[in-house]
Amino acid sequence: MPKPDHEQYTDEEITSAWVVKPPELNSGVTLLEYDPEWPRLYEREAERIRGALGERVVQLEHVGSTSVPGLCAKPIIDIMLIVPDSADEPAYLPELEAVGYHLNIREPDWEQHRCFKGPDTNVNLHVYSPSTNQIERYRLFRERLRTHDEERDLYAATKRELAARTWKYIQNYADAKTEVIDEIIGRAKAESSSQYDDFSEDYARHSEQNPYQRYYDRPAILELAGLVDGKRVLDVGCAAGYLSVALADRGADVLGIDLSQGMIDVATRLAGGKARFRRGDLTAPLDFVETGSLDVITASLVLHYIEDWAPTLAEFRRVLRPGGSLVFSVHHPEDWHWFGLDDYFPTEAIVDEWEVAGRTQQVRFFRRPLSRTFGALRQAGFDVDEIVEPQPLAECETEFPDTYKSLSTTPRFLYFRAISPG
Repeated sequence: MPKPDHEQYTDEEITSAWVVKPPELNSGVTLLEYDPEWPRLYEREAERIRGALGERVVQLEHVGSTSVPGLCAKPIIDIMLIVPDSADEPAYLPELEAVGYHLNIREPDWEQHRCFKGPDTNVNLHVYSPSTNQIERYRLFRERLRTHDEERDLYAATKRELAARTWKYIQNYADAKTEVIDEIIGRAKAESSSQYDDFSEDYARHSEQNPYQRYYDRPAILELAGLVDGKRVLDVGCAAGYLSVALADRGADVLGIDLSQGMIDVATRLAGGKARFRRGDLTAPLDFVETGSLDVITASLVLHYIEDWAPTLAEFRRVLRPGGSLVFSVHHPEDWHWFGLDDYFPTEAIVDEWEVAGRTQQVRFFRRPLSRTFGALRQAGFDVDEIVEPQPLAECETEFPDTYKSLSTTPRFLYFRAISPG
């Protein structure tokens, strides 16, 4: 991905970043139509990298154009690898070289970036530390293109037009794409922040009395969380803070985080000091939480907003103490019937519509088969301790008899308690 700090890199800057002399292109750029083999090539390389580095892999993701179905691309698999300290080359370089990777680019003055080429597949392996802002840029850009056809088509058209020109270095071509990439990321940031900001007050009132949350979801999360008196709890996707307050009332020291600043403002006001709140993005490192400092993480109906759980679950493992628990709820995998889908197995983006305070709100999330949920937990190193398909509280039958009947006979959400082993 082009670097956002300035538009055009000089020949001298390009040459100084390369460990050896950079290859000159002096031609246009070859773009191929999307190849469904590209994700499989990434998975093969990911297995090789994880095998070489083990727990030194903080995050590993397929990024760049080959990670976006339907997008034309150079046939090069871009991979983002986050290690504890990318400046500490002896901690990872020998192991990568041992499996065939070789270091091409070293940029200590820019995000401590390193770039390796792959052994038998055309790969750019970009190595960063957890503090880099490139994690957010890569993810926002990739997810925006995956979920917005018009943005993908705009980027493809720009790439094709630029690829037809002659460039001395491939970096010159990359730099020329900066403007359109920044525009797309800007729109992604605006949308991700405003999905709930636009109706945070209305949603707070809705979630307080909504039977699905009041008599079904929150009680089930609290039951799985168990005794929390004196424990340190991170409530992720806290929304208006009702679960955070319920945990605090049981004696927990609670920090609630949510992507929506509007929700954080509402939660702070409604909690009256019982819990602390701050804005937080689950697709970015939780750099405000110390390693091994938490007893419990609760995630009520929030993980389905994230397509790739691996980096998020890796962060959960990092901040939980040994024996700490992750308690979360997601849509029941039966949800493929709710949306009239023909295929149960893909992980795919869904746009749902809710009625909140008389207004129709569109919300985008990802559904996935049960095997993907188990696979993500296992890959992150969690042990699944309990799975629950709960019943609603009895009070629901009196106030909302139709909802009670539905929740008592039809699966809606699925609940997990997973343990971070010692």
